[in-house]
Parts: sequence; C-alpha cells; structure tokens
Amino acid sequence: MGEMIYHGKVKQVWSTDDPDIIEFRYTDQISVFDQIIPSLIPRKGESLNRTSCHWFKLVNEAGICDTHIIEMNAPDRVLARRFDVVREPGAISRDQENVFVPLEVICRHYLAGSGWRRYARGDAPAEEFGFAPGTVLEQGVKLPKPYLEVSTKFEKFDRLLDRKEALEISNLSEDEFDSILDIVVKVDEIIEREASKRGLIHVDGKKEFALGEGRKPVLVDSFGTLDEDRWWDSEAYSQGKIVQLSKESVRVHYLDTGHHDELYAARNSGSEEPPIPALPQEIIDQTANLYAEMFERLTGNEF
Repeated sequence: MGEMIYHGKVKQVWSTDDPDIIEFRYTDQISVFDQIIPSLIPRKGESLNRTSCHWFKLVNEAGICDTHIIEMNAPDRVLARRFDVVREPGAISRDQENVFVPLEVICRHYLAGSGWRRYARGDAPAEEFGFAPGTVLEQGVKLPKPYLEVSTKFEKFDRLLDRKEALEISNLSEDEFDSILDIVVKVDEIIEREASKRGLIHVDGKKEFALGEGRKPVLVDSFGTLDEDRWWDSEAYSQGKIVQLSKESVRVHYLDTGHHDELYAARNSGSEEPPIPALPQEIIDQTANLYAEMFERLTGNEF
C-alpha cells in the first residue's frame, strides 16, 4: 500500500511499490488565489486527469520531449516517473539528473487574467507584451507572439521571476532554460491546433518540468486542463465577446463578491487571510457541467 507523499491544492501524490514510480490522484477539490474552496466539484478530478493524459499522449506522439507519464491506471489517477525534489533555491547541482525543476512556465497568447491586470494597473506596458510602445490595449487582445513568463514553485505564493533569478533558483544553464521555453511553445502549438478544431481558443496555460537522464527536459505534472489553462469560445470571440470556458469563471465569482480584494488587502498588510466562502450550489453545478463538457470538446472523447 502506498503512502501519500504530497497533498497539493487539488491533487495528491502517492508512493508505489516501485521507488521510481509515483501515482497522481486528482481530487474533486477546486482552488483559486492559492486558497482551497470548501466545495467539491463532482468528477472534476477525472476530467483533469483524462484531459491531461490526452495532451501527454499527443506530445509523446509528436516526439517534442520526454514526459513523466507511464500509464493512466484509473479515471482519476495516473502512474508517472518519480523525480527528486530539491526545495532550497540554487541547491540543484549543474550535473544533477532526475530532478524536478523548481519553476513554472506560463505561456500567454491573449491578454487576459493577471497579465491584463498588470497592464491595466500600469505595471506592464504594451511593449512588454510585444506591441509598439504606447499602443492602447483592450482586454482579450491577441498577442503578436507567445509571451513567456516564469514563476516560483516552492514559495507560499506564486511570484514572477526575471530570467536572472529564474536561473539562480533552478541553477539551469542558459541553454537548458531556453530549451524548456522552446518546448512550451511547441506544446502550445499542438494545443492550439487541436483546440481550434473544436471551436476553442487556448488563451494561456502553465507547465512544469524535470531534468531526466543527461539533464534532458521532461514535461511533468499536468497541463492543458481547465485548472492550468484558460479557454474561450472562438465563435463568441469573433463577435467581440469573451466567453470563459475555464476555472476563470470561478475566479470571477470571487472577484465579483469582493473576496479577492479582501484577501489581497490582508496579504499586502500581513494580516490574517479571510477564509474563502463555499460556492453557491448553482455555480458548483455549472462548474461540474463545464468540466465534463470541456473534456469532450478538448479531447473529442465521451466523458
């Protein structure tokens, strides 16, 4: 019987009889703003696992990079290669293999979410996103080219890093770092190709990596789901409307209720965080239906 190694916001990692293999178990929990919502979304874990495994299969078939996937052993579970985790910044040696990279790579294709909020606040000018200086941007505009960001993995809250600090924390070489960024763009080309066939726009998403034998990048964790990525309906977008088809709709609920403002005011002042309220049943039902429907739209398979 395996033991739980790690419990994240929405998934668990368990040991197996093989020390080199772990099992990911996807729960029906849902989180926003680094808080776990005290509401369960029926079959959400199954949707996440099966969707992510679909994308890993396509990446393997395309030969873009190695992945950690071994096999999906249950609708909400998957067996994967195990990598060492080093949590101390800069402690990974330059010759260490089979180790998790302590970075998260975000690739944006449209101006939305925190990228839009940074622009709207004046923290990131138009040229930061590839536009000519002084260009006035609207929320949801398509970016001239993929915009890559890197954030931390082992701090209490995600924090964006510049290239210098990302290299210091991970101790990656310049070439290794660039190789990972190149892989992210290539993986997103597959996602965009498949999503566009089914009337979807892939807005942005995040990915994680390990270094395998010979320090080759290995795509790990999960991606291309409603938790890691943002999706819009392409027909609505062509008519000037943004229809959210991702966890962003749950974020919007807490933005509208004022919880987001209250939470970040507490974080900025160093005071105790307010607990996140449960979701109304109507939003739980809508979200469960969305995870089921989006699995079918993203993969072309029946849920």
